Amino acid sequence: MGELAKLPNIGQTVEQQLNEAGITTRKQLEEIGSKKAWLLIQEIDESACIHRLLALEGAIRGIKKESPANRCQGRAERILQ
Repeated sequence: MGELAKLPNIGQTVEQQLNEAGITTRKQLEEIGSKKAWLLIQEIDESACIHRLLALEGAIRGIKKESPANRCQGRAERILQ
């Protein structure tokens, strides 16, 4: 388990996908942002759905995906803008 897998919502598979996309540290993930990281993962895994985007945003913010703070109506739409 690497540094990214220690963040909320990031398991081994997502960490591996982030690594393949060139993102290996929390700082890099924060700098690139959830939207761009998600788009890079989609290039690797077309099945990466909107839930992956919310998981990445939660990881950056330190909030579990299931948390009410990360489940706001329209959050994904705001991230994608």
